[in-house]
Amino acid sequence: MLLIDDGVVVAALDILRKPLHHAGTTFQAGGLSTVVTRADLRGRGYGHRLVTDARNTMMDLYLDLGIFTCDRPLQRFYESAGWQHLPNTVLIGGTPDNPFPSDQPGFDKVVLAAFFTPAATQAAPTFPNTRIPLHPGHIDKLW
Repeated sequence: MLLIDDGVVVAALDILRKPLHHAGTTFQAGGLSTVVTRADLRGRGYGHRLVTDARNTMMDLYLDLGIFTCDRPLQRFYESAGWQHLPNTVLIGGTPDNPFPSDQPGFDKVVLAAFFTPAATQAAPTFPNTRIPLHPGHIDKLW
């Protein structure tokens, strides 16, 4: 997704999608990736608008939920855009043979999510305090 103001790209992000197996159910999940706002335009609400629009787009794509990691200092930013923190939740990327967990040493990440469908909303209490395998492969380590 791109946010363009007067012909200039001011913010961008990717929405990645995949089936997510959790608590005996398969959900269609999306995640935010490569969220960026031009450095000289930060603080003007562009990033907030784009992250909020991405959340709404995930609903429009009929995804059950959105889930992703971010650097701990950005947690409040994402929460202000409608995402909720999942305490003590870890996303595990990489592969089953070569996992890449979001709680590895040197990584200061938190997991955020939004639950869109009734099934996902009902399952929401099962997401905190869990380790959730995404296993996207060797290239895109967490998604």
